[in-house]
Amino acid sequence: TVEALLADDKIDAIVIGTWPDTHAQFTVQALRAGKHVLCEARMARTLSEALQMDETAKAHPKQVAMLVPSPFGLSVDHEMQYLMQGGYIGDLREVLVLSCTQQFHDYSAVLHWRQSSQTSGQNVLTLGIIHETVSRWISQPTQVFAQTSIFEPTRPNPHGPGNLPVDIPDSVQVLTQYAGNARGTYMVSGMQLFGAGHQVHLYGSAGTLQLHLGAKERLLAGRFGDSQLTELAIPPERQSGWRCEAEFIAAIRGEEPVTRTTFADGIRYMQFTAAVHRSAVERKLLEVAVS
Repeated sequence: TVEALLADDKIDAIVIGTWPDTHAQFTVQALRAGKHVLCEARMARTLSEALQMDETAKAHPKQVAMLVPSPFGLSVDHEMQYLMQGGYIGDLREVLVLSCTQQFHDYSAVLHWRQSSQTSGQNVLTLGIIHETVSRWISQPTQVFAQTSIFEPTRPNPHGPGNLPVDIPDSVQVLTQYAGNARGTYMVSGMQLFGAGHQVHLYGSAGTLQLHLGAKERLLAGRFGDSQLTELAIPPERQSGWRCEAEFIAAIRGEEPVTRTTFADGIRYMQFTAAVHRSAVERKLLEVAVS
């Protein structure tokens, strides 16, 4: 049982790989029991649950509290930071984020946990995970305006006969505004047959970066005066990748701080997804909380 696990003095660290509906409960229990915690993303179902996790972590500063990072963009993360901090694109003007797949196009497939708010919460599809990725390189939006749609309102029950209602959107579009007057568009869908996949485009006054995510990540770049975008070859010293387990262990040993992903990072993407949810429900432009 969870209680027996947390009571075991021989166990120093806990990895929480359950669905989001138990992330807050198990994280709070584990931290209070003196365990280091690595929690699977998404951080929680709601922003309030995520804040409860963060408050508990702050009350137990000797314990490492870490989230499994978004795998998107890790291979080019250092290069993207290098280019953005070096002013490669100049002033950011426009952001385009695509996360469009056919994951839920087959309406005969059983209800997925991501399609039920009871387990998934307010986060829509891959909105949180792709936003976490983008937030490594640009600031949090200050405002959002969102619309959503559920194209298939019921799905087969995975645990028995009949159908169950879908209460998480199949599709979301978000208009974003950033400090400095930049604008952005997010399109996230699980209903696009032969969709565009996962992409991040950053357009600036001096140049453009286009990141194509997936099994093999490609970073294309071009500046004013170039004839076309060119795929960049990343120097070995700026190549990066998956270090989740290694970073968690190193943080426990006091060898390095957590960088991918802190609870503070998780709070930021939960603030974004919460604002998107409210904007879609209330059908109005909303401010995004900034922590």
